[in-house]
Amino acid sequence: MDAIEALMSRVSVPPKLLVEPAPEGESLDEIMATAMRAPDHGALQPWRFHIVRGDARAKLGELFVEALKKRDPNADEAAIAKERARPLRSPLVIVAAVKVSYEKDNVPKVEQIVSTAAAVQNMMNAAHARGFGSFWATGKNARDAHVKAAFVLSEDDEIIGFVYFGTPRRGAGTKPRADSSAFVAEWA
Repeated sequence: MDAIEALMSRVSVPPKLLVEPAPEGESLDEIMATAMRAPDHGALQPWRFHIVRGDARAKLGELFVEALKKRDPNADEAAIAKERARPLRSPLVIVAAVKVSYEKDNVPKVEQIVSTAAAVQNMMNAAHARGFGSFWATGKNARDAHVKAAFVLSEDDEIIGFVYFGTPRRGAGTKPRADSSAFVAEWA
């Protein structure tokens, strides 16, 4: 698959439609290497990626339950079960985080977040080009101080997503995209 074909055909695949195998070994190494090619003003390399697979997914689910109980001590069993199951929806989850640097005054936090987001997009495109599917999720856990602390992130750092990877089940489908002309204007 050439680059344009990969970019034009990539879709987000809901985690419940991602099954084994997930990228591993050389495939995962290659996907992670594409993240390092993202634009990075100041060469700060603000991104941090935490690979969660196997039994670690259940541990992440328990972390999500702890965070929920701190946010809502009266959470019901259905909400607790939902948090516990989140990381189990696909065979691989990568927690994408930004370790914010104030080393260079001309590189604000927002640029470091955008750089990390570009790194995630590179990973998702690379996974698609190799026959894998992915889905980028955020939600309350991405902004939760308890969850951030478990990944050794400060209050100022950010989790920008939980990226789910696996092989799309048959029937994952495609999604129609808007015509780009509706979002483009020439400025003069």
